Amino acid sequence: MTMNRQNKTAAQLVGVVVVMGALAWASVPFYNWFCRVTGFGGVTNVATVAGADILDQTIKIRFDASTDRDMPWEFKPMQRTMTLRIGEEGLAFYEAYNPTDKPIAGQASYNVAPYSAGNFFYKIECFCFTEQVLQPGERVEMPVNFYVDPEIVDDRDAKHTNHITLSYTFHQIDLPEQAQAALEDGPANEKNVN
Repeated sequence: MTMNRQNKTAAQLVGVVVVMGALAWASVPFYNWFCRVTGFGGVTNVATVAGADILDQTIKIRFDASTDRDMPWEFKPMQRTMTLRIGEEGLAFYEAYNPTDKPIAGQASYNVAPYSAGNFFYKIECFCFTEQVLQPGERVEMPVNFYVDPEIVDDRDAKHTNHITLSYTFHQIDLPEQAQAALEDGPANEKNVN
């Protein structure tokens, strides 16, 4: 009877660990989906080109960067602020560096503050649209191309916004299959050469 109770307790503990691991693995994609659906967290919009209207009124864009605690990359904006006319297309760069001796894959989550400005912040191109893989010691500059929709000046909640903060956080993800295959083939090919 004691062994049965111990087996049941062990099975329950394993179940808890599996569920917690699955929740941790799914947290970044789930958070991104939740923000897109609800507009929570200052989620931005996507456009193929900037609009034609450019106002004389300016807005300051602040850039922020961080990494998840388990992400070994160094990640920072290459400029802290930029002032643009509302509707004008902006181009900013972030820098990422992999100081480790192995390839690391990452995916950026993002938000905009104040939240009311998220509906008017449009990204045309962004490194956050795809996963990134950095090789050992690799340093890259990653662009984000954006504009602020002139309709922001007519919005009841956002019209008094004079600055917007664009924040990114990089999370480590599993290496894509292609990168993993190249990593696995590398040592085998080196052995065959010798």
